[in-house]
Amino acid sequence: MAIANPYSEALGARKPLDALADTPARIRQRVDGWTAEDFEGSYTAGKWSFRQLLIHLAQTELALTTRARFALSTDRYVAQAFSQDDWMMIDHQASARTALDAYTALREFNLGMWRALTPEQLERPFTHPEYGELTVAWIMAQMAGHDLHHLKQFEMGPSRKTS
Repeated sequence: MAIANPYSEALGARKPLDALADTPARIRQRVDGWTAEDFEGSYTAGKWSFRQLLIHLAQTELALTTRARFALSTDRYVAQAFSQDDWMMIDHQASARTALDAYTALREFNLGMWRALTPEQLERPFTHPEYGELTVAWIMAQMAGHDLHHLKQFEMGPSRKTS
């Protein structure tokens, strides 16, 4: 049995495809006008900076849609687990604007795939070493909830130190 989507609460009753379609623009709108200093801030102490969150979103867009494509094209596909912290170290030098552009461009590209999938394709199973048997639809819902989870952090804005 598959593990529950860890972002189901953030997704709530929203349709995953609707959230996937509009959340990147909501994030872009929220950070419009932010300075480089703002992007190096965080919504709370000890957490990734907003620049790192954008890198993480771009990396997630790469990784999870690749996972979906493998599941759709490979019988009995077994996904590879990865560490988000290890991945962050690979792309840590990316600017916030570059990461935001990569995330939004990849999402626009991937929306074509998501919109074209049939109900049968969405229910195509694969196995994750930590989560068990999942479906392509599970990935879509996970990504949609993940976006909304991070949108809330961007909505908090960079914490400002007061003297």
